[in-house]
Amino acid sequence: GKRKRLNTSVLYDSDDESEDSDIVVRKVFAKRHCIMDEDENSEEQQPGETCPTENVSTNRKQKVFAKLKELAKQRATRRSCNSENCEDSNGEEEIEEEPLCHLPLTPTEVSETDSDSMKDFIVEEEEDDDDNPKHVKSKNQPQQKELNTSNSELLAYYVPHLSRCDHYVHFQRIVKAFLINAIDDTFLSSLYDGTRQKKYAQDMLLSLHYLDDRFIQPRLENLISRSRWKDRYKERVDCYPNVRIILKNPENISCQACELTRYCKFKVLLSGKLYNSRTLEADDFMSDDKQVLKVGVVCADRTRVYHNLKHFKYKLYVDCSSVTELDGVEDEPVKDTVERLFSQLEDNGWIQKRYDDLEDYMNDADSFQEEK
Repeated sequence: GKRKRLNTSVLYDSDDESEDSDIVVRKVFAKRHCIMDEDENSEEQQPGETCPTENVSTNRKQKVFAKLKELAKQRATRRSCNSENCEDSNGEEEIEEEPLCHLPLTPTEVSETDSDSMKDFIVEEEEDDDDNPKHVKSKNQPQQKELNTSNSELLAYYVPHLSRCDHYVHFQRIVKAFLINAIDDTFLSSLYDGTRQKKYAQDMLLSLHYLDDRFIQPRLENLISRSRWKDRYKERVDCYPNVRIILKNPENISCQACELTRYCKFKVLLSGKLYNSRTLEADDFMSDDKQVLKVGVVCADRTRVYHNLKHFKYKLYVDCSSVTELDGVEDEPVKDTVERLFSQLEDNGWIQKRYDDLEDYMNDADSFQEEK
């Protein structure tokens, strides 16, 4: 009986700083005896004592539930904001257009897919999931979804030119904008000066910027930076929307593109009206002016590739204008005319053909070799 009382008192005083040698000996012995008791019968632990591992597990679970509550509040706030935005967005009548591109997950989609997701996050009391990668992944997934959605929204808001959208969707919007401008020649200018603020107009403006800034301009700069063209020749190619490259009798003369002595066997014929690169309005000044230049093989090939990309947008607009001129339907609202013509061009493959041409021009520019 005395041995048992000593052990009990030692367990209670295990943290005391007593210098009594007898207590120290009993303290070591009591620890060994306590370990044996836990192995043999865990029910003999005193009610007021808790294992350190249980404390760690409890703290971890409390942190998990706190994070879950915070995420639930965030989703509730976003749902309320989205409902208010939906009510405010029905005030304008917009031209019906193709389905817009979607972000990986919108806030409403997150709330729908996660409607019963709380059960996926709860940690079971009987299990220790710290070493189980599947449970760790399931707890991290909702936070990752929220993070991805937030990042995508911020990117689309602050850097709209980088919005994730299919290239063909951008091209369809551009064709529709050109059809509208062919009927109402103030449409493009009102897009660029900010007069039109409806969503369909802003989407078209975004796609026009995308065509210029992401498709065409970087490739034109790359072609020029790797060439030996003189600025005067580049300006001529930029100004004339029509080009013909004709094979002629070869001459060993100075190439009029790079001004280096070359075996020149091509004539470059430039013609057409100067036009505004944004509104695509043609200038009638010196409309019949032409340029004939003798160039070498490499400069002739580079001229073809460069000119195809440089004036693609204008050529596409000219084609769209021809479509509206040949339509012949009068006294029809612009919206209805554009939708009808756009559907016809889509059905007969006209839009896809022009888009394929653009891709071919871009591939030619990407694969053009640096001049030696």
